[in-house]
Amino acid sequence: MDRGKGFAYCGLACCLCSEREHCVGCRNDGCTGKDWCKHFVCCKARGYTGCWACPDFPCDALMFANPRIRAFASFLQRHSESELAEILEHNEAEGFVYHYENKLVGDYDSLGDEDAILSYLEHSL
Repeated sequence: MDRGKGFAYCGLACCLCSEREHCVGCRNDGCTGKDWCKHFVCCKARGYTGCWACPDFPCDALMFANPRIRAFASFLQRHSESELAEILEHNEAEGFVYHYENKLVGDYDSLGDEDAILSYLEHSL
């Protein structure tokens, strides 16, 4: 885990991403889609650290159709980034992975809906 990469504006865990080795993370201007990403553009324009800080969360942005992403942002709304990073790091060490190698899904996706993912995270505290 590279905690310096943190979390993307939408709630994706840049700190666990293995897609682009030299990426510094979305909120560190490493996002390759920052010109078209609704989350990046909106949060930068409104001065939010992430969608979870916005009074309009969750909005109709496409990424929030994914229960994992919405659940992570919801968790960040209630808890700190360091708490989520700690949980993810612990769960990875226990074999519960954020995303499978060369795939954009992982064990959290297998939990089903947002409530199930949030419950799993909450019980990992």
